[in-house]
Amino acid sequence: MNKLALDDLLRRSLLEDIGFGDITSEAIFAEDHISQGFLLAKQNLILAGMQVFAQVFALLDSQIQINPYYADGTAVPAGEKIASIAGNTRSLLAGERVALNLLQRMSGIATHTRRYVEAVNDFPAVIVDTRKTTPGLRMLEKYAVTVGGGKNHRYGLDSMVLIKDNHIQAAGGISTAVQRVRSQGASFRKIEVEVEDLKQVQEALSVGVDIIMLDNMNIQMIEQAVKMIDGKALVEVSGNVVLERIAELAAAGVDIISSGELTHSVKTADISMRLS
Repeated sequence: MNKLALDDLLRRSLLEDIGFGDITSEAIFAEDHISQGFLLAKQNLILAGMQVFAQVFALLDSQIQINPYYADGTAVPAGEKIASIAGNTRSLLAGERVALNLLQRMSGIATHTRRYVEAVNDFPAVIVDTRKTTPGLRMLEKYAVTVGGGKNHRYGLDSMVLIKDNHIQAAGGISTAVQRVRSQGASFRKIEVEVEDLKQVQEALSVGVDIIMLDNMNIQMIEQAVKMIDGKALVEVSGNVVLERIAELAAAGVDIISSGELTHSVKTADISMRLS
């Protein structure tokens, strides 16, 4: 992760939550009050975001000590302590919500991604994310996908050429859209095209694209498309991709399975911070 971008994100998040000060903790605890505590996993999870969790507190108070017991990517059983925490009580309480929110979300994404990855263990297909991320949190959410064993699709619009349905509609067809991309000096870039039926698969093949994304197709059409493509391009499947369909999609012979569900509707992991 980009440290400058991370610090900027965390500072803005802390400012949003703390404002002009934690009036509750400042009223209860003296400036030099010290507490110790721990992070507790309240469910089975794949841990992701310990660096982010620790950096929240580092920005608030360099004297706070975080001692992780598990590394990112590790399976943590319910009931296990994830890390010990010690430091100024006011600082710990000021950073608690931001640090936990991010750790819980990232661990939730990693945990869900791991389920997807395990579902394709018997196949060569890879699991990738999409741009359906929380605005402002893409860096963290895409990192969490990799911790869970998945891969990142394009990070943003400037990462790769992906010609989607609206591009095709507005340009007047796949061939026209691809030709315009190549005419702009992008011939060295890989080109991916989203298709919705077998006619579009054929058109994409005719212009020699690198990746063909089969969007919202049923399994029978996917199998037909894979046979048509026959190794002439990588095959990605997307649209209505949920955990229950993963093994079936992988068995159809696709190379890439992309799912927005990894990030856009995942349930956060249940983690708590306890002080004494």
